[in-house]
Amino acid sequence: MGMLWRLLAGLVLMLSLLLAGPLWMLASEEVATGRHWASAGREPAGLAPTPAEAPEAVVQLYAARAWGWRGAFGVHTWIATRAAGAPQWQLHHVMSWRRPALVSETTAAPDRAWYGSAAALLADYRGAPAEALIPAIEAAVADYPAPQAYRAWPGPNSNTFTAWVVREVPGLEAVLPVTAVGKDYLLDGPLAPAPGGRGMTASLGGVLGLTLGLDEGVELNLLGLALGLDLRRPALKLPGVERLGMAPLVKGTDGG
Repeated sequence: MGMLWRLLAGLVLMLSLLLAGPLWMLASEEVATGRHWASAGREPAGLAPTPAEAPEAVVQLYAARAWGWRGAFGVHTWIATRAAGAPQWQLHHVMSWRRPALVSETTAAPDRAWYGSAAALLADYRGAPAEALIPAIEAAVADYPAPQAYRAWPGPNSNTFTAWVVREVPGLEAVLPVTAVGKDYLLDGPLAPAPGGRGMTASLGGVLGLTLGLDEGVELNLLGLALGLDLRRPALKLPGVERLGMAPLVKGTDGG
């Protein structure tokens, strides 16, 4: 009986640690839950260069807090590409309220806020590297094995899609935040390269996993929520809160 109580106490402690960050985000109103999605802001963040500012090819990856209460737990991620000289961007992501779930669309502002949540840049490739990546990205998007599937937890979802494309395209790397719930939902077996490019992820159904990488550091996935330690850019990674410490690495822009 004593062992059972210790197991229960350990489980309660683990759940408390995992949920503390998301509950704090809700209590501190860091995520908006009281307004209708149709009235939420969609302003560009000023992160996507115009053709006049950068006429060369550009590939960017973004993340923004998910809509409503889900934003306390995680982010929505997407991929944007623009060919050299093109006036518009191609935006690729998986959405939960459209069918098919995988959406590829043309836009002039790929860095728009995600229904009230500002976009953050995860990767930024330009010039010859971006030009080489774009056809490979388009091919990977077309080959995504779960184009009509969406499950907020543990996946597959928008973050599963982004992580899968990053892993499929040689030379495309991005350090996805621990709040990208679903990034560790692996579609091709229990082992895969870390999205940052120099490490590995092991995962069981997206609910239990471990990532070790030069750019990710150490990340432990418990019940779909991840926590860890970034050693390269020192920071504590926490569910909901995301990071306490240095700003994350932006692949391409920051090199490596």
